[in-house]
Amino acid sequence: MKLSDYAKQAGVSYQTAWRWWQKGHLTGYQLPSGTIIITEKEEKKSNPIACIYARVSSAENKDNLDRQAERLKDYAIARGYQIYKVVKEVGSGLNDNRPKLAKILTDTHYTILIVEHKDRLARFGTNYLEILLKETGKNLEIVNLSKDKQDELMEDLIAIITSFCSRLYGLKRSKRKTEKIIAELKDES
Repeated sequence: MKLSDYAKQAGVSYQTAWRWWQKGHLTGYQLPSGTIIITEKEEKKSNPIACIYARVSSAENKDNLDRQAERLKDYAIARGYQIYKVVKEVGSGLNDNRPKLAKILTDTHYTILIVEHKDRLARFGTNYLEILLKETGKNLEIVNLSKDKQDELMEDLIAIITSFCSRLYGLKRSKRKTEKIIAELKDES
């Protein structure tokens, strides 16, 4: 089937199918006229392409970040997934401005996003992210789902308190810095 027909059947844009063809994710051949013919069924269903996302809250946990990524790689290999990319990020799960996460959410080269725990993706709103991914033809796979909802709620509450305390102390520290700068400027005058 022609690449354009394949793209329609797969539910992706022609540009996405073209990138898959260029990267060798699709099997087929190109006619002298330039038309690309795909010779096998949708490869992404038989051999899912995974993007691994690992996150820790602070740079102090960088060793844990590497171990988390390795565990997820082992998981993907055991499931028979082709690993497209491993993304490691340091940042709060409450932060909605994580550039690496934003980049992979819009990336079209994978079919499954794998995270170790739900809170590694985001502290809140993972259901919305899952809906977004489904709309783009991707699945979210959380390796370790919490079975105890009460524990999950307690962890979320602690995360919120910790985050707000960090922001509060950061504001106080910022205020002290500003006061120090003003005092120094007055002394210079």
